[in-house]
Amino acid sequence: MLKLAIIKEGKTPPDSRVPLTPNQCRIIQQNYPIEITVQSAAHRCYTDQEYQQAGIAVCDELNDADIFMGVKEVPIDQLIPHKKYFFFSHTIKEQAYNRKLLQAILQKDITLYDYEVLKNQKGERVIAFGVFAGMVGAHNGLMAYGRRTQELDIPRMYSFHDYMEAKAYYKSIKIPNIKIVLTGTGRVGQGAHLVLSDMNIRQVSTEDFLAKDYAYAVFCQLDPAHYVAPKGGGPYIKSDFYEHPEDFKSIFGPYTEVADIMINGIYWDNEAPAFFSLEDMKQDSFRLKVIADVTCDIAPISSIPSTIKASTIAQPIFGFDPFTGKEVPAHSGEHIIDMMTIDNLPNELPRDASEAFGAQFIDHVLPELFKNDSQMLLKATVAEHGHLGKCFEYLTDFVSKDS
Repeated sequence: MLKLAIIKEGKTPPDSRVPLTPNQCRIIQQNYPIEITVQSAAHRCYTDQEYQQAGIAVCDELNDADIFMGVKEVPIDQLIPHKKYFFFSHTIKEQAYNRKLLQAILQKDITLYDYEVLKNQKGERVIAFGVFAGMVGAHNGLMAYGRRTQELDIPRMYSFHDYMEAKAYYKSIKIPNIKIVLTGTGRVGQGAHLVLSDMNIRQVSTEDFLAKDYAYAVFCQLDPAHYVAPKGGGPYIKSDFYEHPEDFKSIFGPYTEVADIMINGIYWDNEAPAFFSLEDMKQDSFRLKVIADVTCDIAPISSIPSTIKASTIAQPIFGFDPFTGKEVPAHSGEHIIDMMTIDNLPNELPRDASEAFGAQFIDHVLPELFKNDSQMLLKATVAEHGHLGKCFEYLTDFVSKDS
């Protein structure tokens, strides 16, 4: 019998999402040789009572499980040595703010499977919250613009019971005459596209977006061919960009001159060019007033130089002054860019996001736990037996540093 535990989210502020819903836990116990225990938590979108009603044991402390499942990073002092964990570690891109976490995981002989790198044989991610990050990111981008201009008053996404309620609300609002540029066509881009469409904002071609004025709100969606080009000239070739992003330059500039809002939903490689520079942001031609950076890589290693920090659900927007490079109050001047950089956006739609995430885990990952040699798990093993996993040895220098 495999013992699986759902841990309480320890990061501050606490995340209310869960990796498995009560009903999903019940289905797993009925169909697999798995016993699930849930650690009691006050801030979950599903209550302790809902788990208990589904026949799942709830307790205050967890120690004897084989596998511990969470969502966000586990605080170092809450890590149990010699155990196996699933969570988003935010370490695989050498995020300095989580260096100590990865060092502790190695020191405590913990096996870490990172959700972000669980992939199928085609190399596609099998589990993610990205669609919901895009949905909430787009919603919050419009919310931020409304607060800035007083032309639109949109409630926070978390005030709706679920997305169906939010979608019904969208039918009652009129979006002002604005232009929105959406980057990315993956899960995040798909989620953002859904919300913009449900708001009855019309999609137009990139050519028309740049050249035409409209009497109604419009958006365009960009893939890399629209915002990067080879430094040496010649046509954009997708495989070249993915293999050698350092050989490309940004051609995003024209969109900053006509768009009011940018929603950034790309996966960004550290070697890829930023969309624009701080110097670009100082120019009179730079028109963007709101940037909803769902990608949320923190500057200076980022696709958006004004993403200097992650904002929070409690404080979703901050202002950025490109002339000083510093944070200022939101909506505090014409040249100030309002930034929405929440790094746990799906937490504003926690029940929808949790149900979809758990379904992906059951379909794609759960069967792998019973294989003697799961390539999916092997390639997602960031750490094991006190060492970096085979696919993550590139992090050796990163974890050897003191700060």
